[in-house]
Amino acid sequence: MRKNKMIDWQGVYPAVTTQFNDDGSINFETTKSMVDALINEGVHGIIVLGTVGENCSLRFEEKREVLKAVKDVVAGRVPLLTGVAETTTQFAVEFCQDAEKIGIDGLMVLPGMVYRSTEREAIYHYQQVARCMSLPVMIYNNPITYGVDVSIEGMKVLANEENIVAIKEATTDTRRITELQTAFADRFIIFGGVDDIALESLMLGATGWISGLTNVFPKESVAIYELARQGRYEEAKEIWRWFLPLLRLDTIPTLVQCIKYAEQLAGRGSEVTRAPRLSLPEEQKAMINRLYDDAMSNRIDLSKFNLD
Repeated sequence: MRKNKMIDWQGVYPAVTTQFNDDGSINFETTKSMVDALINEGVHGIIVLGTVGENCSLRFEEKREVLKAVKDVVAGRVPLLTGVAETTTQFAVEFCQDAEKIGIDGLMVLPGMVYRSTEREAIYHYQQVARCMSLPVMIYNNPITYGVDVSIEGMKVLANEENIVAIKEATTDTRRITELQTAFADRFIIFGGVDDIALESLMLGATGWISGLTNVFPKESVAIYELARQGRYEEAKEIWRWFLPLLRLDTIPTLVQCIKYAEQLAGRGSEVTRAPRLSLPEEQKAMINRLYDDAMSNRIDLSKFNLD
């Protein structure tokens, strides 16, 4: 069970939004400019078409168009991964093969959508995806949202697939990070996948953080990661405590609308989502406005940490 030495995924990887025009069509220019800005502000990788990217709200051909557009703007500056969220294993295989042809760097694979898989079925799904092409694969393990937990024993089976190289750990149980390290040493790259426990995950040895709210405050997210990587936890906690109220938005059912609305407040995008996701009720928008205004009023001067 050896680690693929060629894969070096680490750092902050925002799960970016897909931007829409008011009529619901994809706004490719805003999507590309948003991704370009995130890279220029220091993120270490980009993930398109995750949950925050409204993968399941896009048509077959639209997903491929998003991959091509974002690949052009990323232009090899950082790793570019795509979420894989299909209703059947065959559809997932077809999408992954297309992503490889387009030139995407890796895959963040979810279990089959709609049907709630057993662990045995999820393992089969991941195996078939891994075997259909040569791209490196990250398992997205999120039992709270998707109803299936790939356990340590399940990961032992998946460790036999050489191109399954990483796991986005989103059980919300930080003990799982230690259990993965104990069972597999460095066989898998481990990303923290829940925004409001990201610092704890990094402190326990996760090598990266896949984040929704990084779309709103990328520089602060990168600073938290860099300080944690250097073991400067007291300094990281100062930024963390400032950020935590907003990070909580990543863990509620309307997380996509919340993140997009916060992006709009920051001048980084539009709140428009595709139905059945609807614009947030005014009281929820008012709450996010308060959180955002408070964050801006108390924003920390990152230059004092001398991270450049």
